[in-house]
Amino acid sequence: MVDSETNLGNASKSVQVKLVLLGEAAVGKSSVVLRFVTNEFQSNKEPTIGAAFLTQKCRLEDRVLRYEIWDTAGQERFHSLAPMYYRNAQAAVVIYDVTKASSLDKAKSWVKELQRQAHPNIVIALVGNKIDLVRPLSLSLGFTPHPDSEEEADDATATPDGTTSGDAGPVCLRQVPREEAQAYAAETGLLFSETSAKTGEGIVEVFTAIAKKIPIEHIIASSRGSVGRFDVAGSRTVSQEGGVNLDEAAVKGTSSCSC
Repeated sequence: MVDSETNLGNASKSVQVKLVLLGEAAVGKSSVVLRFVTNEFQSNKEPTIGAAFLTQKCRLEDRVLRYEIWDTAGQERFHSLAPMYYRNAQAAVVIYDVTKASSLDKAKSWVKELQRQAHPNIVIALVGNKIDLVRPLSLSLGFTPHPDSEEEADDATATPDGTTSGDAGPVCLRQVPREEAQAYAAETGLLFSETSAKTGEGIVEVFTAIAKKIPIEHIIASSRGSVGRFDVAGSRTVSQEGGVNLDEAAVKGTSSCSC
């Protein structure tokens, strides 16, 4: 089911939700949010400088949520700017690369910082991105099944960086087991998901899960009397907006996204 902009505007309440993306450089933060907002993927996306700003609307039951998304730069030199972006945020998506173990360590440090300094009721989702690059589980665990044919074995050739390359493109060893990251998320009270910004797998579900956890009534109550639109001096603003319908089908895992 696809909703038009008019149908979205007819919902009984519209709620603005400030959301920040955090994570190490090159884990795919910008690609994740671009896939969510425009349903596009850019293979050679330039690194974010400072932060980029995007918006996306979604409907959950009788509410229209307007995500105001701050996509922060992952380079260490921009770390000190992060509090400007996660201050007063109602939600955060902390992203790591499933093929790079150190990126999960960085994600954990971001989670600790958010839990220490951000809003006490912030909804945090831990997201492992780039699952399209991962080999089958058996290869990730360190043993190689016998190929079905010699031709299949010849199709996959080793590369100097430890990846393999075949007709489907390069694949990498998984360095972060799903079970490990999921257990950490459960221990620390986070939402958890694995995604591929390249294929779109799991992207809508991440933002749907966040929407269901947001204390909407509390936001409405606290926003009464507030004026003006949040902005951060010195950021690179990218205004992109689309519409997405997140109904019960999406909540159960069937995407009804119309970006």
